[in-house]
Amino acid sequence: MNDKEQGLDFSMVIASTVHDMKNSLATLTRAHSEWQAQLPVEQRRSPGHGVIEYEFANLNGMLVQLLGLYKLGVNQLPLRPDYHELDDFIEAQLAHHQDVLESRSIGASFELDELIPLGFFDRELIGSVVSNILVNAIRFAREKIAVEIGEQDGQLCITINDDGPGYPVHMIEKQTDYVQGINAMSGSTGLGLYFASHIARLHQRNGVQGRIEIANGGALGGGRFSIFLP
Repeated sequence: MNDKEQGLDFSMVIASTVHDMKNSLATLTRAHSEWQAQLPVEQRRSPGHGVIEYEFANLNGMLVQLLGLYKLGVNQLPLRPDYHELDDFIEAQLAHHQDVLESRSIGASFELDELIPLGFFDRELIGSVVSNILVNAIRFAREKIAVEIGEQDGQLCITINDDGPGYPVHMIEKQTDYVQGINAMSGSTGLGLYFASHIARLHQRNGVQGRIEIANGGALGGGRFSIFLP
């Protein structure tokens, strides 16, 4: 047996470990929810509860991203696009984070262009992108998050606004190459945007490829993330 056959495929080991971590986190989250339900009402909305709920969501998002990037690397991330009701899609995403939003006293709303009630995309993949961006927005928002869904240049556009300090300048300047936007000193990995960019590009139609865009300003004056899907 040669060295190559004896050696470990560390990418596979990491992916397997991440998968196990995700399952453990899901078990821990369920156990915490069951314990939380046993507490008196006045203790269920403590600041500590908000921190725990947020970090659960944050960790889960990072693990989903890591697994997704591994599958992208080995060409095992299937794309299953279909038509979805956009109001139902966004309401489900916001409901998933409702506990964290309430614990941080952040109001979330969405506005949908009634002329485009349906979107054509992979619900699981785009849902993971929107969920991760919402978690990031919750981290930096002061009081509000607003989701806008409409059409721009013939593409479906989902935009998430917050009233926080906005994206760092270096991330906006390097948004065509999110790996170059990694900044260890600031604690920003850029992994979420790198993941989102790849998921967007998987969506192609009539020669048009999906994309993402980040900016500051927008409806609430803070960070503004947009994903465009053909």
